[in-house]
Amino acid sequence: MKRLKFGNKIMFFVNSLVASLLLVSYLLPYVPPKSFSLLSVLSLGVPLLIILNILFCMYWLLRVKKQLLLSLVVLLFGIKHINAMYKFSPSTNVEATDNFSVMSFNVRMFNRYQSIASKTVKEDIITFIKTEAPEIICLQEYRTGDPVILDGYYSFNALPTENKIKWGQAIFSKYPIINSGSLEFPNTNNNAIFVDIVKAKDTIRVYTLHLQSAGINTSVNNLKHQKSTDLFKQVGSTFKAQQSQVELILKHRAKCTYKTIITGDFNNTAYSYIYKEVKQDLLDTFKEAGNGFGRTYDFKFFPVRIDFILVDELFSVNGFKTFDDVKLSDHHPIKATLNLH
Repeated sequence: MKRLKFGNKIMFFVNSLVASLLLVSYLLPYVPPKSFSLLSVLSLGVPLLIILNILFCMYWLLRVKKQLLLSLVVLLFGIKHINAMYKFSPSTNVEATDNFSVMSFNVRMFNRYQSIASKTVKEDIITFIKTEAPEIICLQEYRTGDPVILDGYYSFNALPTENKIKWGQAIFSKYPIINSGSLEFPNTNNNAIFVDIVKAKDTIRVYTLHLQSAGINTSVNNLKHQKSTDLFKQVGSTFKAQQSQVELILKHRAKCTYKTIITGDFNNTAYSYIYKEVKQDLLDTFKEAGNGFGRTYDFKFFPVRIDFILVDELFSVNGFKTFDDVKLSDHHPIKATLNLH
């Protein structure tokens, strides 16, 4: 530090702060929001912290300063976090005779409140789904009063009993559905649904979740007028609710003996306690076969992945795609190509 000029001393101080925050974030998957909700909010900023530490490494490298070791060591220590944000190896679809695909998409009530200027959003979503033709389709924020009809699919949808705006979740399957149900979350408009489908001789349990949302408008103008303390409290309260919802899901899943697929909008990142608890022994299909940032939510500041397809270890993940060029919602659809051993 003594050999650093004043400007670089300031830079290294900021670097130390950012590196320390990233280091602390590695503990977040093990900290229940109900125990320390304000700390859990940090999980939302992990992608930004990773990017900033990479930039600091480049800054010190260009100046041939040993201070680059601080961020470099912290980044290497949390290499799994980087892999959760960006998949370095390109994904390739493995052709197999028994491949099938699963799609998850938060359709935002088919543009019910005209957040997108287009008048044909619902029709465009249906066209997109028919073009991709996945065997299993999981939709969040699905309007039961404005149903989608897909030829050749069995379907199940359900509203939370306390939902006053008439949206819930839906699952479509080309395979027969032999059982279905809804998991009610208390004091919320959100819920989770499940179906048991029969594929050849196998029965597969498919869940789709829509966990509690903080309900924050992420536009630049809105965030400028929001007090940071209010934002932290709101998000912290949301994560507590998510923990309760996940506990209900895990209790329900524990009774299931079938191979399991869990999809949905978690409204949380892969660096969170919520994600770790839902994932448990499942495979994250993006990590297995994804490519790039895997951005699923249209957040303007840095890439955010809050939509997931998690599958039983008995499945091979032969491909994964994020449709970040599809702008028919505030979320981007994702699709995993699977094969059952």
